[in-house]
Amino acid sequence: MPAADRGLLAAADEGDADAVRAALAAGAAVEARDEHRRTPLLLAALGDHVEAAEVLVAAGADPNAQDDRDDSAWLVTGVTGSVRMMRTLLPARPDLTRRNRFGGIALIPAAERGHVDYVRALLRETDIDVDHVNRLGWTALLEAVILGDGGRAHEEIVELLVTAGATAHLPDGDGVTALEHAERRGFTRIAGLLRSVR
Repeated sequence: MPAADRGLLAAADEGDADAVRAALAAGAAVEARDEHRRTPLLLAALGDHVEAAEVLVAAGADPNAQDDRDDSAWLVTGVTGSVRMMRTLLPARPDLTRRNRFGGIALIPAAERGHVDYVRALLRETDIDVDHVNRLGWTALLEAVILGDGGRAHEEIVELLVTAGATAHLPDGDGVTALEHAERRGFTRIAGLLRSVR
């Protein structure tokens, strides 16, 4: 690997925007890959290094480039819950249908992890599919109930998803709905929210 590419990957990983600029000026490939096929933009997204990501996006970096785990800079924002990074990547026109290794889109891990601000921003600022079903047979709504802790963050996410048009009665692969999961887990307020949806 050329030294400039190595320097760019290291700079992105460390969040050093000036070093990213210098490496690009020295001829580094904006889509250079490390040993796990991670691009500089993916490394910046993983570390939530927004300034470095801004430089890379301006240089034409691809937010959809996936590594050997099927992660991309865009998909990672759903895991980290970084609204700033999400907004940094939007001008690069990320593919909202791009899937992670579980067959999910960015909204699903965000719902699972309780990233309320991210879910709110994603639903307001994009036309992401609220009813996308991953390989486990789960939507963002199902994942928020099945893997969430039933606390205030997950209650808010359920409310945001339902308000955005998520199909509340869509069952998982075993035929169990989000409402049934909420009732089984004792999530009283979430169950109430789901019961109110027609």
